[in-house]
Amino acid sequence: MTDYTPTDLAAQLKSGLLSFPVTHFTDDLEVDEGGYRKHVSWLSEHPVAGLFAAGGTGEVFSLTFEETDRVVRAAVSEVNGAVPVLAPASGSTHNAIAQAKAAEAAGADGLLLMPPYLTEASQAGLVEHVSRVCEATGLGVVVYSRANAVFNDVSVAQMAERNPTLIGFKDGVGSIEQMTRTYARVGDRLIYVGGLPTAETFALPLLQLGVSTYSSALFNFAPAWAIEFYDAVRAQDRDEVYRRLNDFVLPYLDIRDRTSGYAVSIVKGGLKAIGRSAGPVRPPLTDLREDEVAELGELIARIS
Repeated sequence: MTDYTPTDLAAQLKSGLLSFPVTHFTDDLEVDEGGYRKHVSWLSEHPVAGLFAAGGTGEVFSLTFEETDRVVRAAVSEVNGAVPVLAPASGSTHNAIAQAKAAEAAGADGLLLMPPYLTEASQAGLVEHVSRVCEATGLGVVVYSRANAVFNDVSVAQMAERNPTLIGFKDGVGSIEQMTRTYARVGDRLIYVGGLPTAETFALPLLQLGVSTYSSALFNFAPAWAIEFYDAVRAQDRDEVYRRLNDFVLPYLDIRDRTSGYAVSIVKGGLKAIGRSAGPVRPPLTDLREDEVAELGELIARIS
């Protein structure tokens, strides 16, 4: 059973950087639990406020229910209480509820509620989706606003009032106006997590809108650098933030933006470049080309 109440979990998550580890696969695209455990163990040598197992960077969209449960259990076991572990709840409402209950049984400390797949929905329908998942367990829930589940400020306020265990709002849209409206209406009832691809790019301006932390995919292969960047953001050291953006993040984005889906693939490319391969990505994603891995490796060498 988790040691974190939803309130405790919220306080913990907003206190530092958030780790979103990749999910390791073998060459034949099976889950490599041993590789995943070693990766999580290595990352745990660096201080973070929370670990999100099988999140977007962890390719939750390509995992079966059983694989997701296996990855969550491996993370809980490997972390062993050092930081809270949040599990995904994804897909249909029924599937998300089943994953939420499995996560609670596995000893996870909270949930990241992903957008439902494929279909568009009304704000009322999305609020109902979130509420049913929140009601299914006692775990604290962070809802991810992205893709076909973009919540307006009124809906966020309704969800927060209806669901005491809803603790966080993760923004994957990047609308300054919408975040301003949401924070103005909801305030500190929720914590706010930056969830745009390569979230470091937006970390400093979003800090002014109450977004005190973010999901760092770069932490997978440059953990010390990622924490130093986060510290510079929290200190509002503009010179240091923009120096690091120019030195690494912006040229990294040039590689990432070449192909759809590279926001995940490039993270595994970074691990391959430093000799800690996590295996390939699963279709429909595609791996970086070898020349792109080499190019990325040269960028990483500059910040190591």
